[in-house]
Amino acid sequence: MFTFIFAMAMMTACNAQTTDTARHEILLETSKGNIRIALYNETPQHRDNILKLVRQGYYDGLLFHRVIYNFMIQTGDSASRNAKAGQLLGDSPESYKIPAEIRYPALFHKRGAVGAARESDTDNPERASSSSQFYIIYGRRFNDTMLDEQQRRLDKQTGGTVKLTPEVREVYKATGGAPHLDGQYTVFGEVMEGLDVVKEIEWVDTDDNARPKEDIRIIRATVVK
Repeated sequence: MFTFIFAMAMMTACNAQTTDTARHEILLETSKGNIRIALYNETPQHRDNILKLVRQGYYDGLLFHRVIYNFMIQTGDSASRNAKAGQLLGDSPESYKIPAEIRYPALFHKRGAVGAARESDTDNPERASSSSQFYIIYGRRFNDTMLDEQQRRLDKQTGGTVKLTPEVREVYKATGGAPHLDGQYTVFGEVMEGLDVVKEIEWVDTDDNARPKEDIRIIRATVVK
């Protein structure tokens, strides 16, 4: 009897784990304010990786080392923790990569999207992601003419395999983002609170390597849900 009850309990536990759809969230406390990010269950390897790194304290003290106006802010380079002023960042060696989990068009580069940085297609044809570096999209709004131009750009980059759907186009017109990355990078989360902070960081002065002249730091990153 004990064996049967134990087996049933194990099956119940496994089923509960399988059907758990809770969305995890992380909080970045930065020198410009807080950014709260929800992680997608549709990209489980990226989700679990960043949860692990946050719990280990990896992001505490790191800089937003690459910032591009009307585009995105990027962090996650371990060398940025103790970087000197003007030091070139973003190319620190990593011990592993994460297999691509590109889920376009369900997940795309709308304003607030969180995506994994990676090496170029030439060096990384599988489009595997950096183990730690990620970006947050702010981007810009687009009209139809601009989106048609973005589609031509995507056609060239992807051989015509990535198409901006009507639904995706409407979001880019209403909210904004960075459509030229769609279908090529893994989007694994989105900003739930703190888009104003992302915008403020995006507007800072940068050097010729897109590094902010004023250090903008993640003071602490925590798993909050």
